Amino acid sequence: MTAKHAVLLAAFLVVPVLASACGATGGDEGSGPSPLSITRVEGTNKDLVQLTTRASERLAIQTAKVRGDGDGSQRTLIPYAAVLYDPNGQTWTFTSPRNRAFLRADIVVDRVENGTAILAKGPPIGTPVVTVGATELWGAVYGGIKED
Repeated sequence: MTAKHAVLLAAFLVVPVLASACGATGGDEGSGPSPLSITRVEGTNKDLVQLTTRASERLAIQTAKVRGDGDGSQRTLIPYAAVLYDPNGQTWTFTSPRNRAFLRADIVVDRVENGTAILAKGPPIGTPVVTVGATELWGAVYGGIKED
């Protein structure tokens, strides 16, 4: 199994776990407040996801800042844990423009070395990217989870 397939499999398997972590129940979809709000970013096809404090604590999301490669090639580095793959094999990551807010960003991975993704295209240096909890966040956005 390739790393890409493993990440995809993990993303699909984690949704039920996330549902219980966010307090979702099999009951009425309208019960309880939503653990997140989703707002379309004007002029784009991207959504800004804002978590409640409780949802953020339960997901235990962690971030790391995008780094420069230091050799002048203008490539940026992120932990490989921040790289996600869609069903078509496209790569992306969640950035965090502010506290408990997340935005999907398309990236192009040049190569992976020692747990670090070297990007040919990605967010600017200093941008926080999600390194822990990205698949859970993906599940919360696309899984219809409600908080109890």
